[in-house]
Amino acid sequence: MSDKASLITRDLNELAKPTGNVYESIAVIGKRSRQLATRQKEELSSKLAEFATTVDNLEEIFENREQIEISKFYERMPKTTSVATEEFLDEKLRFHLPEENE
Repeated sequence: MSDKASLITRDLNELAKPTGNVYESIAVIGKRSRQLATRQKEELSSKLAEFATTVDNLEEIFENREQIEISKFYERMPKTTSVATEEFLDEKLRFHLPEENE
């Protein structure tokens, strides 16, 4: 279990600083969060695919503790929205805002 609080109150002014608009900041964070979630899902799927069998054997289901541990590891990982928000506020993200047509 992590020492960090699961809920963090964010200052909207700080969140809006990098883009100048809180909604644009949220859009950037959301896109990064989806990238992270997709990567995590692919990693987990590839690791769990090693355990895939074509035969349903009740004994194998109960004996596969390693598969359960892998799943638990991914469940304990920080949420992708939290990671993306930290990356955004720590200026670890590069993003490009579309230019407005004048």
